[in-house]
Order: sequence, then structure tokens, then C-alpha cells
Amino acid sequence: MRFEELNWMDVENYLKNDTRVILVIGATEQHGYLSLLTDIKIPLALADAASTETGVLVAPPLNFGSSPYFLDYPGTISLSISTLVCVMNDILTSLYTAGFRKILVLNGHGGNSGAKAVLSEFLNSHPDCQMNWYEWWNSHSVEEICVNHEIKPAHANWLEAFSFTTVSEMPDEFKTPPSIPGLMDAKTAREVYGDGSFGGFYKVNDKIMGEIFEATLKDILQLLQF
Repeated sequence: MRFEELNWMDVENYLKNDTRVILVIGATEQHGYLSLLTDIKIPLALADAASTETGVLVAPPLNFGSSPYFLDYPGTISLSISTLVCVMNDILTSLYTAGFRKILVLNGHGGNSGAKAVLSEFLNSHPDCQMNWYEWWNSHSVEEICVNHEIKPAHANWLEAFSFTTVSEMPDEFKTPPSIPGLMDAKTAREVYGDGSFGGFYKVNDKIMGEIFEATLKDILQLLQF
């Protein structure tokens, strides 16, 4: 159940019985052959699935994150970390003011990790609030699946190639991970990564992707038990 399906009176009635909300944040950035909004589509799909099972409201996603290293790829839209931190604080303040007290942030983009500090600072000034932060690709659940199938996860490779993130034909091959010279500007990053994938298999079978989705959904359902 998303905000877009409700009016303000619906939200007010919801808050009489439940103060939980899921906030999805991610990025609009290159993902090789996958959607530019891959980092939103995955956590939002998980949020919708969790909402279906629990009835917890899903706030509108923050479609933009911090991706300065990909700005040489057309379609990438990046926020500075300082802007992202301010936006996160404003969103949390708005949710709190409305009456939400249990907030689960589903982050879909590694470049946003610096914004996690906002949650701790917010909790210091709002002690009656509870929050959780979840990054699906960094979970122990995903790590276990990768180990079991002996495949390595990486940006824009098989790990993010769900049916709902794939927007073009995926190469049926293995890409050798490039040599990384260290911190890079956007021009160098494009030269190093080429098509945008960080290497490995571009896709795997649907059964493995189903395992990834179900395992991370289970994690999220646990985190919603504030």
C-alpha cells in the first residue's frame, strides 16, 4: 500500500493503528544493460511485497542518490552528499511530524551509505522514534546464496538483473572485472568500466534470482517487527 493510493485522511486513519512506514531510497544511475532506476526498482519491489504481507505503508521513493562517479554516463542524475543528507533529514522530519514513529529505510544504492548517519542524529533528538536501515545486497542472506552458488555479486551484473530491472538484451558471457586504479573521476570511471558492469556474469537463472528476492524479503519482514 503506497501513499499514492491514499489521501491524507486515509493516512491519518492508518496512523491510529500503526505508526510504521517504509522509506525507499536509491539512485538514478547507469547500470549497464539494466534500468537506470535499478537501485529504486529492487528495494521498491521488496517494499511492495512486504507491504502486501503486513499492510505497512510505503512512502514515495527518493529516486536520486549520490553517484558522482557515474556522471559521464548519460542518464545518471547525482545529488551531492550534503544535499542528500539535508533531503533525508527533511523527509524524516515530515514523516515524524505526521505521526510515524517506526521507520524502515530500504537503501538501494551504495553511494547513499553516508546518509545513514542522519538516522542516528535524528534518533538522538527524537528518542520516541525507532528506525532500521537495510541494504539488501549487503545482507548475510545474499552473501550465503552467492557462496552456495559460487558466483560473485557486483554492480550491474547478475545480482541486479531481475526481470523487472532488465530493459535490454543481456550479454550471455562472463566479463572479466577491470583493474581499478583507486578513486576515479567520472571520465576515468567510464573508461575503466566500459559498459558499466563491474564484471562477472551478466545474468543467472531465475531460480537464483527468486532465492535472492525471497531471502531479502524475509529479512525486511523481520526488521518490520519493531
